[in-house]
Amino acid sequence: MAELLLELFSEEIPSRMQARAADDLKRLVTDGLRAAGLAVGDAHSFATPRRLALAIEDVPAHSPAISEEKKGPRVGAPEQAVQGFLKSAGLASLGDAEIVKDEKKGDYYVARIEKPGRPAAAITAEVVSSVLAKFPWPKSMRWGSGTFQWIRPLKSIICMIDGTIVPLEIAGLTASNATRGHRFHGNELFEVTGFEDYAEKLAGHAVMLNAAERGEEIREQAEGLAAKAKLELIADEALLAENAGLTEWPVVLMGEFEKSFLEVPAECLITSMKTHQKCFSVRDPKTGKLANRFILVSNLTATDGGTQIVSGNEKVIRARLSDAKFFWEQDLKRPLDEMAISLEGITFHEKLGTQKERVERIKELAFQIAGAVDADPQDARRAAELCKADLVSGMVGEFPELQGLMGRYYAEHAGAKPEIARAIELHYKPKGPTDVVPKEEEGDAVAIAVALADKLDTLVGFWAIDEKPTGSGDPYQLRRAALGVIRIVIENDLRVPLIHAFEQAIGHYKLGAAGNVTWAGQSVRSTSVDLLSFFADRLKVYLKDKGARHDLIDAVFSLGGQDDLALIVRRVEALGEFLKTDDGANLLAGVKRASNILSIEEKKDKASYTGGYDLKLLKEKEELALAAAIESVKQDTVAAINVENFKGAMNALAELRAPVDHFFDKVTVNDADPTLRANRLKLLSEIRAATLTVADFSKIAG
Repeated sequence: MAELLLELFSEEIPSRMQARAADDLKRLVTDGLRAAGLAVGDAHSFATPRRLALAIEDVPAHSPAISEEKKGPRVGAPEQAVQGFLKSAGLASLGDAEIVKDEKKGDYYVARIEKPGRPAAAITAEVVSSVLAKFPWPKSMRWGSGTFQWIRPLKSIICMIDGTIVPLEIAGLTASNATRGHRFHGNELFEVTGFEDYAEKLAGHAVMLNAAERGEEIREQAEGLAAKAKLELIADEALLAENAGLTEWPVVLMGEFEKSFLEVPAECLITSMKTHQKCFSVRDPKTGKLANRFILVSNLTATDGGTQIVSGNEKVIRARLSDAKFFWEQDLKRPLDEMAISLEGITFHEKLGTQKERVERIKELAFQIAGAVDADPQDARRAAELCKADLVSGMVGEFPELQGLMGRYYAEHAGAKPEIARAIELHYKPKGPTDVVPKEEEGDAVAIAVALADKLDTLVGFWAIDEKPTGSGDPYQLRRAALGVIRIVIENDLRVPLIHAFEQAIGHYKLGAAGNVTWAGQSVRSTSVDLLSFFADRLKVYLKDKGARHDLIDAVFSLGGQDDLALIVRRVEALGEFLKTDDGANLLAGVKRASNILSIEEKKDKASYTGGYDLKLLKEKEELALAAAIESVKQDTVAAINVENFKGAMNALAELRAPVDHFFDKVTVNDADPTLRANRLKLLSEIRAATLTVADFSKIAG
């Protein structure tokens, strides 16, 4: 089969948009071709600063012919129905239709439609034109006199199937088999015959087509250059990808800056060089300290070996680092307490007050939480009081990503206790599912208290003003905040009942008129309960990523009053292990059988059989044994759960397995005697009640 090659050659495409655009091009074109009847093979997309390219394997010469049957109205149907049928089937008259005999429903018309296959080139031209006209760029521009929009002006288009040009015209450009290479090293026009020839000739014209290969080339050159200087490259995958998107023929060079800049915190210098010049930083492998060198990536091989390029970058880097040094020195002149006062001028949210008001809430909540995480309450309050102060600093104003870290540096410079300074840095964490979590065993108890207070304040605030996440958006990153709380609590095995924590957090807001415990139309309790449901969903996501089953989480949460995350996780883990055993699997089947029988009989009788059974009516030895086992299991499971021995509770629950099996084997529930029947149904309800001390088995799949 043939191969399709498509290239869209343009002015420079922003690096951040290239990977998504390449994926979109592959998805939209292949989906369009398949929807049009071309069963194409594998597709591969590529992006460089000046081109998007797509190669699709196994393209059929034609789409297959289609024969379909379209059912029409009954013979003798109204004229309007007949005309609608003719139009939809593409028939000139009823004479072109067939009549199908149907003795029961009456004869009806049928149209036999034969659609011949279409050439792949015609289908490709239509699909590519349609895709490009509606391409999902985040931003695009229109140029010239037409209405066509693209991220940057298109210069040329390659569209070929098996070496033959596809007749295609877009934005005044006619598809051809020619393109250009590197802007400086291979800008002359050249023709290609297919993808292999295309990639080979691009490389000969100083273009590395594959972005991943460009990234690896940059990495290898950078690591080699650093090693030659007896230094070590500071890895930065995002910066590596960005430089791969800025170059078609990457050449790595090394520059130098004055050692005096090393007096500024390393993170400030690294961030400045990365943000402004897309440069990598290096360090001394022996000391781990930042070196006064940087690595840049050029998009050309200079005739002077890169001397002028390095010199130009050194001048810009010097100016940028001078700015960073200025911010650092000026910020050190302002105590953190003075910065904290300035938070009065920063609005957190129009309905939730200023950052200063928020800090007042967080510091009191951190004080209350501290005891649960073995943190000094006064240290937690002090750390929270200063945790947002660096937001008004010059350095964070220039580099917002350094918030928290700069606060730690300023606190250390002022002689703050190490745990307070560290808490200022760590209270934002974790910022995502892979970010670090402050750990109690590493001395981060104060940080944990402040981090929990910060996230809980955010959650209850936005919940109470009804700014909750939706299916289409989460502008205040509340899912991330909830996941942060979950990870901090679980990974530190903390005992933090959520409902109580929510109510404490809400208590630090102004809750309307005196004595009125409602705010934004919600009671404190309803806000807390709604938030707990949200946390249950987030916990499912977290545990699912860890390999746990979401139905087990439902089974535990359904018991009500389950708001201690650490205990929930331990109970879910114990339940999961129990259900893997024969006793667990068979007991689950028995409980479900009992529940199903109860559900059917209660619906039929329009009555509930929940409640105590009459011991005197138990005649069979199997039902007597089951009753005795139920009473024993109820006591044993409750006793085990009360001391948080969930494995012991599961072992106790396993004692039900044999009596339940024997009961169903030997006892007829729906006895002819209505009194015995009702009593046995009540006994079944007690099976359900006994297991509810551990989990709601009706929520468990299987």
